Amino acid sequence: MPGALLTAVDSTAHFHLIVGSNPLAAARCTRSIEVGAKPKLLAPADAQLHHALQKRVDDGQVEWLQRGFRDKDLEELGRDEIDCVVDAVFVTLGGHDPLSIHISSLCRRLRIPVNVSDAPNLCTFTLLSTHTDGPLQIGITTSGKGCKLAARIRREVVSTLPSNLGLACERLGSLRRRFWEEDHAAELSLDHEVEEDESGQTSKFNQLVTSEDRDAARGRRIRWLSQICEYWPLSRLAAITDSDIDAILHDYSSSADVDTSRNSHPIPAPRKGRMILAGSGPGHPDLLTTATHKAILTADLILADKLVPAPVLALVPRRTPIHIARKFPGNAEKAQEELLSMGLEGLRQGKAVVRLKQGDPYIYGRGAEEYDFFSRRHGFEVVVLPGVTSALSAPLFANIPPTHRAVADQVLVCTGTGRKGAAPTPPTYLSNQTVIFLMSLHRLSSLVASLISTPEETPSFTPYPLSTPCAVIERASCPDQRVIRSTLAHVEAAVEEEGSRPPGLLVVGWSCDVVVEEGVKDQKWVVEEGYRGLDGLAGDVLLPTKADEEGLAAEKVG
Repeated sequence: MPGALLTAVDSTAHFHLIVGSNPLAAARCTRSIEVGAKPKLLAPADAQLHHALQKRVDDGQVEWLQRGFRDKDLEELGRDEIDCVVDAVFVTLGGHDPLSIHISSLCRRLRIPVNVSDAPNLCTFTLLSTHTDGPLQIGITTSGKGCKLAARIRREVVSTLPSNLGLACERLGSLRRRFWEEDHAAELSLDHEVEEDESGQTSKFNQLVTSEDRDAARGRRIRWLSQICEYWPLSRLAAITDSDIDAILHDYSSSADVDTSRNSHPIPAPRKGRMILAGSGPGHPDLLTTATHKAILTADLILADKLVPAPVLALVPRRTPIHIARKFPGNAEKAQEELLSMGLEGLRQGKAVVRLKQGDPYIYGRGAEEYDFFSRRHGFEVVVLPGVTSALSAPLFANIPPTHRAVADQVLVCTGTGRKGAAPTPPTYLSNQTVIFLMSLHRLSSLVASLISTPEETPSFTPYPLSTPCAVIERASCPDQRVIRSTLAHVEAAVEEEGSRPPGLLVVGWSCDVVVEEGVKDQKWVVEEGYRGLDGLAGDVLLPTKADEEGLAAEKVG
């Protein structure tokens, strides 16, 4: 049986017909009122109303029609603008009552949504177990298989969410509107470009969007907002402030570059501050090294990449300030310079600063550049802690051996994005080589095109066969890991249809098919969802306890 179509219905001023007088009828009336509808109750005049329902009637919130149900009620008790047809019907009499069966049949014939208690077969819709926090609504349904279970699952889900997430939705909505206003103002100013030139005035914001048309501006807004929603931990989103919104809007609007990496300050004498460049691994917190975990717990300041997942950031003690890199499209260099500046300030104050990076600091992580900046340019002690790189671990979690004696005796790790976004030179094809492309999915189309064709300037380049197996691995080692197995002929269409779930990488080579199940190779692509291989392992010691934090704090004071 296919799943139901879940929708959010604006029920403002709708007329809901509730049949019955029991506690469930009271609950249905309450829910109708909460969503802005006008409930009408059908129950005999001598019915004993539930006390909560009686209070709603006495307060004028529920209209009690003191009689039984009539067939014509469905077409006479609704709104005038829809010919008096009611918007929805709730029957609380149970599925065995003949009247319930009769009303359900009439509603189906008239295409009126109907819900009958304890009778999924008589319903055209079911109610979700919902959590509401301002504009945020979360609904859980078991498709009529168990409302108590749905409520339990809803409570479990909500318990994992930070408080004030609804307020964060409000603020992000405000940010979205302000993005639009900025772009709209830019469009208007571009219409008066000649007048500005004559007056000698320029718009700083217009310098950023001069070459963008309306669709490009809309795409840019979506990218910025998706970067915030995708990469910021939920706890950070829930704590977002108006000043954060102003800072993000300023970065969005400004095209000014501040170059802090090429200043000519003299190298100072070594100070007490200490910088730790630490790799956070592919994603799951259990894959942190013990050294990195200790560094996180003892840091005075943490500067994290936006790709460091929320479960890792959750290990940071509450007392420790943390800053997430604001590396949005077109802002990567400025965000990097901001991190360098903040790290330098912390070191000058004698702090232990942890620069937390995704994967390994020295595998396409700019770790060596930061080492040079803090150590050689400014004279501070820098310690580099390795991390489990996704380049080699992600294939493992997708059951892909990068090397195999019968298939591949070479592994090549490449970047899909060169300096300043330029396309790097693709490696030539070798049948015995597995190639792993990091930071490549955002330009997958051009990457695949460069692999399967021979450029005129390098005729010696051997193109990859279209049948070459490949795999897109996203959010490796995390519970929401996804693997898309395909070939170079179809991987672009697969990602376009399935969507993106960053961060991710691309593995190309015949090793992708070594342990693939029979039948997978015959399909254009196959999607594999989820990874639970680390669940239930003994010795789960990485999550810090309150005693751990207090003990570490005492050690630092002592």
